[in-house]
Parts: sequence; C-alpha cells; structure tokens
Amino acid sequence: MRARLSRLDERSPTSCRTLLFAGVCAILMLSLGAPVQSSRAAESAKPFLGGWDLTIPGGGAGWLGLKEKDGQLQARILWGGGSVVPVDGAKVENDQLVLTRDATSNPQTITAQVKGDTLSLTLSGAGVDGKNVQRDFTGKRSPPLPPAPNLSKVKFGEKIVLFNGKDLAGWKLINPKQDSGWCVRDCVLANNIEQEKGKPRKHFGNLRTEKEFEDFNLAMEVRVPKNGNSGIYLRGIYEVQVMDSFGKPLDPHNMGGIYSRICPTTAAEKPAGQWQTLDITLVDRHVTVILNGKKIIDNRPLEGCTGGALWPDQLRPGPIYLQGDHTGVEYRNIVLRPVVK
Repeated sequence: MRARLSRLDERSPTSCRTLLFAGVCAILMLSLGAPVQSSRAAESAKPFLGGWDLTIPGGGAGWLGLKEKDGQLQARILWGGGSVVPVDGAKVENDQLVLTRDATSNPQTITAQVKGDTLSLTLSGAGVDGKNVQRDFTGKRSPPLPPAPNLSKVKFGEKIVLFNGKDLAGWKLINPKQDSGWCVRDCVLANNIEQEKGKPRKHFGNLRTEKEFEDFNLAMEVRVPKNGNSGIYLRGIYEVQVMDSFGKPLDPHNMGGIYSRICPTTAAEKPAGQWQTLDITLVDRHVTVILNGKKIIDNRPLEGCTGGALWPDQLRPGPIYLQGDHTGVEYRNIVLRPVVK
C-alpha cells in the first residue's frame, strides 16, 4: 500500500485528481448497483403482492398472501386443511412467481403467472407417494377489505333458531357419503365419534345448515370434553375454534380464536366439561367473538379462508357448519340474527 501511495504522490496534481474522481465514481456505481437491482425486483414482485383466494388441485380451498419486507418477498399459504404457514422460499424470476414448500422433507415448487386479478399456478414436485406430480390450479385476488364496520349502527333481523332441540331438521352432512355421529339427546346436539370394535373404521362427517347466510350475529352454547376439538364455520369458510384449551398460553388455535389467523386477546375459556357461551358477529368480513361474556376478538379483519373451508370465495353466502370429524362435542341454543341492510 505504501509503495502504491508513493507512486501516486510522484504524479502530477491533474492526474491525481483524475484518478481520485474515477475511484469515487466506481465506488458510487457499486453502492448504487444494489438499490437498482432491489428496485427492479420490487417492481417485478408488485403484481403478485396481496392476498389470493386459491382453488387448489382437487377443488379444495386455499389462500396465498404475499408481502415485501426489507426488500425481501415473504409468502404465507393455506393448503386445504390445517393452518396458514410461511412458505420456505419466494422470489420472482422472469416475471414468474416461484414458491418452494417443504424444502427439506417433501420438496415442492409452485410457479405462478399473473394476469390482472387472476393467477395461473402449477404445482410440481414429490407427491405423497413420492412420485413427481405436476398439477395446474388457479387463484383470484382477494377482494379488498372494507373498513371496520360501526357495529353500534348495524341492524339485525329477527332471530332464527337453527337447532330446535328435537331433531336434525335444517341440518345435513356436508359429505353424505361419510358416517354421521350427530344426534339429539336431552335437547342437545351431540357428536359421537366412537368406533365399533371389530368393524370397519368409520369416517365421521361435518354438519351444516341447509340455509346459507351473509352477515349475522350467531349465539350458542358449547361443551367440549377433555382434549375435545371441534369448530364453528362462518359462511362455511371462517373457523371459530372450539377446543379444550383451558390453562394454555394464548394462541390462534385456542378456544374462540379464528383458526391460525386471529389470536384471542385474553383467555376466557372454561375447563372441559362445562357449558360455555359464544357470541359471534360477522359483518363486512370483520369478526367479533365474545366468549363466556368476555370480548376476545374485537371487530378484526379476516384476510382469507381458514383450513377446511368449503370454498375460497369470501363474498359468497354460506352455511354455518360444525366440525364433526375430530372429537365429540355438544351444542345447544343455536340462534342466528341476520344483518338487515
């Protein structure tokens, strides 16, 4: 370094200034190069940003959410059942979105092209049997969320009693080919999923109202057994979790939460085996949940469907449906008041 500096000192002032200017320019070019690339990457990712309602291979409901943070593209996905989870990798190459899922155990790649408010996607990689698969599916941009409604100004209509306490009138299995564990005993709608020893395993089904609804207030009582797990689906797509979570830390999978999406602000559940009250209001894709007299979710927006949704369309009217394929559960005094517009 010293030798190089001494040679520079021997040159004319003009040549020194020229060299210094060239060096400064080179440094500036290097420092500006990354932001230019980052800016281009951000611009190419822009058409993909936001929420997407997916119709996944096989016709199930899914959801994809993309955002940019600190120059990085981040993605979350719901694939039929289960929770909304982060995607292992997300990038845009040649105007095509590339997502990687289960990168270590069961690698799969989703590529997508966007045209307006429509995504054309392809899933490729290892299937459950280990063989390579390639399946096409589609997505629609989630409709913009309206502002939070002023619930004090919302008008509700006359009460609709959904369960008469006598029989299953007004209810039916979502999949009539599945076994029904649902029955009425002592004015209670109960789900019994016990398997019969020595007989083929039964696959118990979910129960839905025959009627479909838009916005409403829904009130009911529920009793879950030890380690019980069920759910109440609003419009057939948003699950309010029903489970034995007494004494557990706050979590979006706990009693009264919007499954994997919205965490209760306080723990208001009772121990298993006790009757609990739920008061749920769905208006303009915002939800309020009151559990045992305590407000645990206050007029929060719903980004998209939850696992087990009947379809991805968030504007479509739908039924109330009760999850019956997990454990036993009991419901009573199920009353709905529709919003009057």
